[in-house]
Amino acid sequence: MSDTLLSTLSARASGRCELCGADAGLAAYLVPPVAAPDADRALLACAACRAQLDGDTPLAPAHWNGLREAVWSEVPAVQVVAWRLLTRLSGEAWAQELLEQVYLDDDALAWARAGLDAAAPAEGEADAPVLDSNGAVLVDGDAVTLIKDLDVKGANFTAKRGTLVKGIRLTDDPALVEGRVNGIAIYLKTAFLKKAI
Repeated sequence: MSDTLLSTLSARASGRCELCGADAGLAAYLVPPVAAPDADRALLACAACRAQLDGDTPLAPAHWNGLREAVWSEVPAVQVVAWRLLTRLSGEAWAQELLEQVYLDDDALAWARAGLDAAAPAEGEADAPVLDSNGAVLVDGDAVTLIKDLDVKGANFTAKRGTLVKGIRLTDDPALVEGRVNGIAIYLKTAFLKKAI
């Protein structure tokens, strides 16, 4: 990796890890998927962060307290990695709560999800999380709200935006959940849902 990229990232981050704030063992981390080294697609990360991001060591939730600040960065690469980490740590209450507050623009969210798809677990490992339109993790029994009017084919009605659907069930497809609207069980695209609080 070029010295120019490292110096650009170091200047942008004031010589600190852009994820946890450490000031030692810093190097450029390219945020996948990336075709070529570029400061817009990279961040400055310490050795501990890089080891966990690369999967060399398991995620240590206590290490990632810096995400509470990093997720609000104006740098898209930092936002994307913070969102991915919060998604992976969504079993931690603080991470799930923070993930529900975060908003990424459409391009950053697509980039963040592409990285999760690229890092999808192999057969025999845990399934990828089911995410709503804002990136919040959905589980069986959650309540969701429709963010768009949806025509229900074969049932002659439209499920209106704002409709609350309680007790959803996950399916084999992470892009679909099953729920009951007007007493009829239907499949709903997660892209049109928002987790109800």
